[in-house]
Amino acid sequence: MHKKLLLISNSTMAGEEYLAWPQPYISDFLNSEKVKKVTFVPYAGVGLDEESLEASYNVYTERVQAVFAKLGFEIESVHQAANPVKMIQEAESIAVGGGNTFHLVAKMHETGIMQAIKEKAETGTTYMGWSAGSNVACPSLMTTNDMPIIQPESFDCLNLIPFQINPHYLDANPEGHGGETREQRIEEFLVVNKNMKVLGLREASLLFVDGPLMKLLGSRPLRFFAFGAAPEEFAPGSDLSRFL
Repeated sequence: MHKKLLLISNSTMAGEEYLAWPQPYISDFLNSEKVKKVTFVPYAGVGLDEESLEASYNVYTERVQAVFAKLGFEIESVHQAANPVKMIQEAESIAVGGGNTFHLVAKMHETGIMQAIKEKAETGTTYMGWSAGSNVACPSLMTTNDMPIIQPESFDCLNLIPFQINPHYLDANPEGHGGETREQRIEEFLVVNKNMKVLGLREASLLFVDGPLMKLLGSRPLRFFAFGAAPEEFAPGSDLSRFL
């Protein structure tokens, strides 16, 4: 069996409903493997309900469930399982939602599902993530854009791909902002991690991985970073298999 991954930059475009733009890709991805039920990981969803994290996970799961139901898929969530690892081990397909990557990684390690998801995805179970859910497919969380609101036991992630993703990649800072650009932050990462590569995944774009093949899908080009080299641009539809 080989890996089948759908790594999405963002869930929502301005003025659109939740998960609107990637729905055709999600549908094709899951239907190609005849998936009926998707096991969802909501742990990046912090603050969706002010009462508690549990309530936030419930809100998040219901939001994703509403979208996936329209596409003909059932959702179950690991936060509702007595044994999250067992639920992952028995999963037909896995989806990891966006939000805060630090909190997501902390909970994935704490519950033991980090290793369980890795083992499932490496043996052919379809894996889908958006934003933070794409970050955790990487070797580490170090190219997330998120605030470290919690300290995970490790920065190590699923390592399903041999490079880092920077989701929501922006080419310039907002007007009036005096901080570093996203490109400068990635260059800092590469100074410390010279052998790693970073793919800047712009909004409305995703990576489709099917074993040894990888393709950029969506409507925006991708920006590729490597230490000591000028960034490269790749158009939608590009074959990026060489980065695997």
